[in-house]
Amino acid sequence: MSIKQRSKSLSSRQSELSDTFVQLEVLNGRRAVDVQFVPFGKKIAEHGHAPLKPAALEIFQINVGKLCNQSCAHCHVDAGPDKKQENMSRATMERCLEIIAATPSIHSVDITGGAPELNPHFRWLVETCRNLGKKVMHRCNLTVLLSNPRFADLPAFFAEQQVHLISSLPHFSKNRTDSQRGEGVFEDSIAALRMLNAAGYGKAGSGLALDLVYKPSGAFLPAGQGTLEPEFKRQLKRKYDVDFNSLFCITNMPISRFLDYLLETGNYAEYMEKLIGAFNPATVPGLMCRNTISVSWDGYLYDCDFNQMLDLKVAPAHSRHINDFDSKALDERAIVLNQHCYGCTAGAGSSCGGEIA
Repeated sequence: MSIKQRSKSLSSRQSELSDTFVQLEVLNGRRAVDVQFVPFGKKIAEHGHAPLKPAALEIFQINVGKLCNQSCAHCHVDAGPDKKQENMSRATMERCLEIIAATPSIHSVDITGGAPELNPHFRWLVETCRNLGKKVMHRCNLTVLLSNPRFADLPAFFAEQQVHLISSLPHFSKNRTDSQRGEGVFEDSIAALRMLNAAGYGKAGSGLALDLVYKPSGAFLPAGQGTLEPEFKRQLKRKYDVDFNSLFCITNMPISRFLDYLLETGNYAEYMEKLIGAFNPATVPGLMCRNTISVSWDGYLYDCDFNQMLDLKVAPAHSRHINDFDSKALDERAIVLNQHCYGCTAGAGSSCGGEIA
């Protein structure tokens, strides 16, 4: 099966935004737009949250690569089929596993990408994490399950390993999903969801969690999970006999391909004003950067997945790579902040697990 791509990666288009320095210049009002906003660090300081410090490290997030079978319009990773070099090596994974095994506070490993299934060491990584007694969360784009016959047994593999699946589905309508993710994606996503349901995922009493991720298709904030989740469940069940557990609503971050979209459509300043106007100080204690470390495909350390995509490495200069992991320094670090952080604190907040407050 081939999926027609709606968009290409910034790097394949040779866009200047493929340079994270340029993205940061835009976010801080020094390029492309002549507008500056209150620095995020100053905003949280007004509410007594600066410097922002981590809590106990509970979630170890591993981005195993940017290679993906899709090239979605708003992808903050700038993933795609052309990202063949950005794949995590077995040696880097082994070092991650050493740290996971040696850190009792880590209870969960969050595997993300790209499409993590395309990394040749993916199944081994899942199995080894489970053998260490850790919960495994896996971010699956659904269509990858149909992209190659060798992935046909993945639903059974996930069920055997008790993997918690988190999968993007922009909407319960074909048009809105395909407009964001590419032609044919909705139908393939429904087929994949049915495969997962057949393996027990999303079914009451199975213990196999299947959560969906919703992101808005344009320059606006998501509606509340409490409103959208029942509607998603009703529509997907009625129209396609598909079941899932929870819906995570995630705000589009003004970075990478979504930043490109905002600039192209002239919506950048208005969108940032929406994020800042919706700033909610109650979200700050629950930000994912406080209990998570994010590791890039090449082994560098970040406070969160979004900082990773802007190449904003953790603060301790001597502990910015997995091979130099210093747990004490990381526990005492100040979290690196920038303007995109407004996306995580708008309204009910936004994290890899949806709403915060």
